[in-house]
Amino acid sequence: MQKKLPLVVAFSVLLWAAAACTPAQRLSWVPANGPAASPTPHPVSLPSLRAKPLDGGDFKLGKVLSANEAYTRYSITYRSGELKISGIMNVPNGKGPYPLLLLNHGYIDPAVYTNGRGLKREQDYLVREGYVVLHSDYRNHAGSDREPDPEQRFRMGYAEDVMNAIAAVRAANLSFVDATRVGMLGHSMGGGVTLQLMAAKPDLIAAAVLFAPVSGDVRDNFERWTKQRPSTTEKIIAAYGRPEDNPAFWDHMSPLTYVNEFLTPVQIHHGTDDDDVPLEWSDRLYTRLQAAGKESQFFVYRGEPHEFINAWPAVMRRTTQFFDTHLQLPTIPSAAR
Repeated sequence: MQKKLPLVVAFSVLLWAAAACTPAQRLSWVPANGPAASPTPHPVSLPSLRAKPLDGGDFKLGKVLSANEAYTRYSITYRSGELKISGIMNVPNGKGPYPLLLLNHGYIDPAVYTNGRGLKREQDYLVREGYVVLHSDYRNHAGSDREPDPEQRFRMGYAEDVMNAIAAVRAANLSFVDATRVGMLGHSMGGGVTLQLMAAKPDLIAAAVLFAPVSGDVRDNFERWTKQRPSTTEKIIAAYGRPEDNPAFWDHMSPLTYVNEFLTPVQIHHGTDDDDVPLEWSDRLYTRLQAAGKESQFFVYRGEPHEFINAWPAVMRRTTQFFDTHLQLPTIPSAAR
C-alpha cells in the first residue's frame, strides 16, 4: 500500500572526505538567508561551486553499444574542466529534438563500476518515453580520468561533471537533442549530486526527481557513513573542524542552507523499508521545502526498500508525468534555461 504525502522539494548532499585547506584557512560564513557571507568563499563549499563557471565541451558520441526498435545506446565522452569523463547516451529512434535527462547514479565502488552502470531500468524506461538520456560515469569511474582523492572535496567533482555534461551537450549542437529542456534524476548519492547542483546552479535545470536521496545536511551523512572510516573522519576534522566547532563550514556544504534560493521543481520518492537512507531525511526536507514555498512533490511507498521493487512502475509513471509537465512544453521559463 502506498501513502502519498503532499508536495515537496528535496535535497541531499553527500559528505565524504577532507580537505584542501588547514583549519587556520577556514573562513567564517553565515547561511544564505542571513547576513552577507564572506566575499571569498571557502574553496570547499557550495558558494565556491556556484562561483565556478561551467567548463564542459568536446562532447563525442562513441561506438554503438546496443540498438533496438526504440533507441540506440552510445558510449560518450566529454570534457569537464581538465578531465575527460565517460558515460553513455540513449537516443530515441526518430528525428527529435528530444528533451535531455541526466541520470546520476548512487554509490558503486569505483573499483567495480563499469561504463553506464546504475539506474539501468530507468535509463531504458525514460528513453522509451521520448527523452535523450545521458548517464555520466563521474570522474574516477569507468573510462573517466582520475582525480586524486576526490573525497577531499566532498565529491563536489561529481556535481561539476554533471553540470559540465549539460554545457558540453549544448556546445555540441546535436540535432536530436533540445538542450534548453533539461531535467535530472538522482538516486541516493546521485540525489546528493543533484542537490549540490541545485544549490550551486539554481537556474541550470528545469526539473529534478530524487529517489531516496542522501541528506541535505552533510552532518547527517558524516554521522551515518563517514565515521565508519576513521582515517577519513580524522582528515575531515583536521581540515574543517567538527560540526559543533565550525558550524559555518558545515552549513555552507549543505544544500538545505540554500533552500530559499532553489528554482527547480522537485519530485521525491522514498520507501518506508529503506535500510540505507532514512525516510526521515526526505520527510524533513519536505517540511523545509513546503515552508519555503517551493514547487515540489513527495511520495512515500509502504514496504519498499532503497531500490524500489513492487512500486517501481508507479514511481516511473509519476516520474515521467513530472518530467513531461516541466520539459515537454514548447517553452520553459527563462530562469530554468
